[in-house]
Amino acid sequence: MGKEHINEAIQGVLERGNKAFVPYIMAGDGGLEKLADQISFLEKSGATVIELGIPFSDPVADGPTIQEAGIRALENGTTLKAVLETLKESKKSRSIPIVLMTYFNLIFVYGIERFAEECEAAGVDGVIIPDLPLEEEDSAVPALSKHEIALIRLASPTSPKSRLEEIVKRTEGFLYAVTVKGTTGARSEYEEGVAEYLEELKSLSSVPVLAGFGVSSPEQVKDLGQHCDGVIVGSKIVQALSKGKEEEILELINASKQAFINPV
Repeated sequence: MGKEHINEAIQGVLERGNKAFVPYIMAGDGGLEKLADQISFLEKSGATVIELGIPFSDPVADGPTIQEAGIRALENGTTLKAVLETLKESKKSRSIPIVLMTYFNLIFVYGIERFAEECEAAGVDGVIIPDLPLEEEDSAVPALSKHEIALIRLASPTSPKSRLEEIVKRTEGFLYAVTVKGTTGARSEYEEGVAEYLEELKSLSSVPVLAGFGVSSPEQVKDLGQHCDGVIVGSKIVQALSKGKEEEILELINASKQAFINPV
């Protein structure tokens, strides 16, 4: 489990000529009793890894759709402890890697060692902590490493090359390439230079590079997939799940399962 579980899942997809597809869902949106079924649906539909958001009162990286999902989850009484307990109960019913996306305050209050230990027990393979900068991550790395939990770092298009090189060197599992200058949320088009930015990260990175923030259509999945190893889709997945539009999710996942060639 852990880092190797993520690596094996992504490499298996890439070796088949496809791209990795990581859907983001908000734990507790619609009730935690639905979480196991949501994970099962995404796994059976062909997702590579699942990114599972933990609701938080001040989600600085999240756009309106995910913020609203977080509010719904909090109103349902969702807590970090309850999410980990739910994942532990359903651990044997899934084989897909699980990555938690959470903010550092929740982990700090919970207890870093306790968090890492319970993540391992619950079958969590990695974590994304968007408000934990490189300069402060020593507070979390020892506990996560001890329990084989990958710390997946985020790269931003506004970062200088020297910092991107340091982020790439430290990331585990995969590199989360943020493709926009802003928060999460569906976008109809990307800013100029995204393809070059993703290809630069690919040239620097020894682990897969996945593009996220703003990916919302099958066309974007295909377009971005030409320049990296896969995509992460959040707001569109959250929206489709809440409205019962599973066919939209299947279209997005299917867009990643085609033979890709390097652009000329």
